[in-house]
Amino acid sequence: MKRNIAYKTIDGRGEHESFRDCLTKAVEELKPGEGIHVIKDFEPFPMYKMMEAKGFDKYVEKVSETEYHVYFYPPEELEAIKMGEFLDVDNTKIGKILNIKLDFLNGKISLAEAKDKMNGAIDKVTSQEFAICEQYLQKYGITDDVLADRMSEILEIFKDVLVSNKLDLPLGHPIRTYLDETDAIKNLLNQMEVLLQKKFIKNQWLEIYEKLSQINIHFSRKQNQLFAALERKGFDKPSKVMWTLDNNIKNIIKESQVHLDENRDDAFMNLQSEVIEMVRDMMVKEVEILFPTAIELLSEKDFIEMRIGDDEIGYCLIESPLPYPLSDKKEQIPDTQNELLNDLAEVLNKHGILNKSGKDDILDVSQGKLTLEQINLIFKHLQVDLSFVDENEIVKFYSDTKHRVFPRSAGVIGREVQNCHPRESVETVEKIIKAFRAGEQDKAEFWLEINGKFIYIIYNAVRDERGNFRGVLEMMQDVTHIRSLQGSQRLLSWDKKENSEEKAIEEAKEVVVTNGYGIDQETIVGDIVKEYPFIKDFLLGLSPKFSKLKNPILFKTMSGLATLKMISERGGLDTKELTRKIVAQIESKR
Repeated sequence: MKRNIAYKTIDGRGEHESFRDCLTKAVEELKPGEGIHVIKDFEPFPMYKMMEAKGFDKYVEKVSETEYHVYFYPPEELEAIKMGEFLDVDNTKIGKILNIKLDFLNGKISLAEAKDKMNGAIDKVTSQEFAICEQYLQKYGITDDVLADRMSEILEIFKDVLVSNKLDLPLGHPIRTYLDETDAIKNLLNQMEVLLQKKFIKNQWLEIYEKLSQINIHFSRKQNQLFAALERKGFDKPSKVMWTLDNNIKNIIKESQVHLDENRDDAFMNLQSEVIEMVRDMMVKEVEILFPTAIELLSEKDFIEMRIGDDEIGYCLIESPLPYPLSDKKEQIPDTQNELLNDLAEVLNKHGILNKSGKDDILDVSQGKLTLEQINLIFKHLQVDLSFVDENEIVKFYSDTKHRVFPRSAGVIGREVQNCHPRESVETVEKIIKAFRAGEQDKAEFWLEINGKFIYIIYNAVRDERGNFRGVLEMMQDVTHIRSLQGSQRLLSWDKKENSEEKAIEEAKEVVVTNGYGIDQETIVGDIVKEYPFIKDFLLGLSPKFSKLKNPILFKTMSGLATLKMISERGGLDTKELTRKIVAQIESKR
């Protein structure tokens, strides 16, 4: 791409002996910010190296076979961006890479020409250099839509020069965990390729897709944890571009699952090559670009904090990783709940509302008096998920409830709300905020059905006493049970879902009598595993929510205390059904 600056024109057509001296003199007389425009009757290849050695970039226009216009210009100094503060890169090199990409994306050169230019101008490109170029592109009018749609072509341009360092990281490090997951996902893709060569057997594919569905956990942790940390370093392209590609993968997997469930075998099989290609391509993008760049951009403190939030979301196809850093010193692992409490106490103390003692002081809330501890307990026990975005469109809070509909982690705090949604949803988010801010609307409702659950979502404009817009409150709830209610209930019932506690106890007793193993809802898990060791792996495979228990230390601790009723509630399973499955598994091994 030619820079828009003043050029001195030298018409060298027909000139040969004196031309070089004329060009040298013109270069010496150039003022800062000026360039040279050369016209020749052939393409002046010998000039290219000479001018490159003097620090000039070039742009060539072929008017005809006997007329070439070459513009030599000093490289444009790149405008500093936040991401550059954390990477040590050669801006001159970045400028050359950018020019080639921009020429291609703006249609001035073909893919083949761009690839040839990249190979000729650059020896190698690191993942960090590739990433920072992506971040710069928006300043030159390249939208996130264009990047998402043409990412495969962009990667093709870099195919021969992109290098990625193999990461050697300790167990428990968040990036090591991502790498372990990508290895597990690749192994699953290899199994799919083998099955494609065999006769279709539905049960084999059902098993594969049960495992493949865990990729949603991988994407969710990446989007809520890793992307959030990268945004704080000025690298938001993963949030805005890769999230879209993740969703494309989730959509085609979902489409395949529907075909499989509804016995549309041919339609299912026809999609599998594309599924494999899309997933494998994403794993390459992560391993070769995203993860190495994250290692360069993020600090040790960032990774320690990330590791804590990772457990909240879970893991894909692997056992729960070790703590990071692996140390007995508890002070190395921050307590985010206490940090939130202490930070709030410090702010209130600063404004004279609270003294140094903090959480036990009585606060005058809107209606009543509460301590900080009580406020946090109320939020934790609400039967609805809350999130709050302030007037600057920054996520400031979410309620830490056990029943959360969608995964959240501490990494979301401090993020721009636009970066917490896939690109396809951002327009709707911004439309809601704009209408709330302008006072045109005060409420927006949505509802959706997911995996047999009916989810109700409502956004409310938050305004102060003067009516000023102060943010958006999102409330989300699984209302499946509420929608099923009919008539009236005026008598006390502790557990309507099971009709009564007495009935549940009787059913548990019935199971004991029926199975003959003495296993009921109050049986300790560790006692079952001690007697029947194979039940451990069986339990871990029953629910994605049990993924944390793959950590042997955690499982050992939990299994000595937890009853079947406790783990069935945690895994979203029916206690009676879980007991029957365990008994059936025991009997199958006899």
